[in-house]
Amino acid sequence: MDNEKLNTPVRNNFLPYGQQWIGTEEIEEVIKVLKADYITQGPKIVEFENKIANYVGVEYAVSFSSGTAALHAACFAAGIQNGDEVITTPLTFAATSNSILYQQGKPVFVDVNKKTFLLDIEQVKEKITSRTKAIIPVDFTGQPVNMELFKEFAKDNGLVFIQDAAHSLGASFNNQKVGKIADMTIFSFHPVKPITTAEGGVVVTNNKGYFEKLLLFRSHGITRDYNLLTNKEEGPWYYEMLALGYNYRMTDIQAALGLAQLSKLDQFIERRRQLAQKYHELLSDLERNELITRPYVQKGALSGWHLYIIQLQLDALRVNRKKIFEALHAMNIGVNVHYIPVYWHPYYKKLGYSKGLCPVAEKLYNSFITLPLFPKMTDQDVEDVVETLHSVLYYFKK
Repeated sequence: MDNEKLNTPVRNNFLPYGQQWIGTEEIEEVIKVLKADYITQGPKIVEFENKIANYVGVEYAVSFSSGTAALHAACFAAGIQNGDEVITTPLTFAATSNSILYQQGKPVFVDVNKKTFLLDIEQVKEKITSRTKAIIPVDFTGQPVNMELFKEFAKDNGLVFIQDAAHSLGASFNNQKVGKIADMTIFSFHPVKPITTAEGGVVVTNNKGYFEKLLLFRSHGITRDYNLLTNKEEGPWYYEMLALGYNYRMTDIQAALGLAQLSKLDQFIERRRQLAQKYHELLSDLERNELITRPYVQKGALSGWHLYIIQLQLDALRVNRKKIFEALHAMNIGVNVHYIPVYWHPYYKKLGYSKGLCPVAEKLYNSFITLPLFPKMTDQDVEDVVETLHSVLYYFKK
C-alpha cells in the first residue's frame, strides 16, 4: 500500500493495542517488599486479597499466579470432574475452556448475542443436559453479562455460576459490581488488564466452602489449618495434603504491585470510558457510511472497556481483513483481533469440535478488529488511530 496515496502521516512510534501503566508508587511498593522479610507467602498477599474483596463487596478473595490458574481453581472448587459438562462461550481466550479440560470436564460451546458478543442465555437453555455441572460466561471486552439473570438460571438448574471477568474488574451491571453475584468470579492481572500484577489472578466468592477449597488448591492441596487436619496430635510443625493441588501462589512482589495499581483502578476505568466515548464519536461517520459497526453496550451495563472492538463491513471493501490489519500495522497502529473461536484451534479439533458450531461467533470473529485502548493513551493517540483507519478504509472502499 502506498502511504503517499493515503495522504496520512505515519506515526513516529508504534501504538500497541494495550499496555500497562506503572508509576513511581508501584515501583516504590515493590522495592519495599524486596527489602522486607517476605517476598512470597507473606503479609502482602492477604492485604491485597482483602483490598480486592472489599472493592468488589464480597467476603473472600484468593489470589493466584495467573488468571488461568484462578480459572482452574474455580473449576476445581466447583467440583468439575470427568464426564461433567460446562457451558461457555467460544469468543474468549483458550484459558476459559482449558480450565474445564484440566478437570477432565467437557466444554460445551454456546453461541453469542450478535450485538453484545456475550453468551446468549436463550441458546444456553437449549444445551442443558443431566451432565451439565456449571456455566462460565465471559465478560467479553469488559462488558459484564446480566449477572442476576445468569445467577437465577444457574440456581434453577442446579449449576455453579463461574463468571470469567478477566476483562471486567471495575465494571458493573444494574449498579452491582462485577464479582458480587456469581458463585465465583475470576479476575486477571495480566499487563493489559484493568490493573496488573505482571501475571496474576484472583477468585472472589461469598461461599466459605469454595474459599477453603481455593486456598488448598493453590498450594499443593496442603493445609496447616488445625480445623481441617485429620491428625490433630502430631505437633505445631505438622501439615497435611488433603487434595491434589498445584503451586499456583502469587508472590508478595506481585501483590505489592497490585495494591498500588488497585488504588488507581477507578481512575484507569474512567479514562478507558473517556477514550471509548471519543472513539465512538469519531467513528460515527464510518458506521454511517456502512464501513464499520461500533461496539454496543446493553442497557444496565457499565463496561470496563478492556477492549474496543469494531466490526469491519467487508462487503463494502475491496480487500480482506488481513490487508486492513497489515496496512494499519504498517502505519504504526497496533490493532489486534480478539478472539479466534476456541474450538477452531487444532487441539480442540482433535477433541471432536468443528467449525460451524457457533455461526454467530464465527461471523463476528471474521469481521473483528481491536483498536488500541489503554489508560496511558492520549486523546491525540485516539485521533491518530481514527485518522489512519479512515484513510485505510476509504482507500480500500469499493
